[in-house]
Amino acid sequence: MNCFLIMAVRLEQRNETAVAVQKVLTEFGCAIRTRLGLHDQAPDNTCSPSGLLILQLCCEEAEAQKLEAALQKIDGVRAKLVNLAA
Repeated sequence: MNCFLIMAVRLEQRNETAVAVQKVLTEFGCAIRTRLGLHDQAPDNTCSPSGLLILQLCCEEAEAQKLEAALQKIDGVRAKLVNLAA
């Protein structure tokens, strides 16, 4: 098991993609050790429609790649896996 897997997830339209993203994250919940959610703030101090998730995964790399692929299937979502153990 590798706990040095980091995934960055960018959401373009948080209001439209959040439910689908949460469903995928719940499906892979046992592999997620840490989740950090960030969102941009617009100049008028309102929440921006874009957001960023940082995930620390603790699983086999094949499982992390499945999570990445599942997130990539959602329109407006980009995910990138980084293996810091390799």
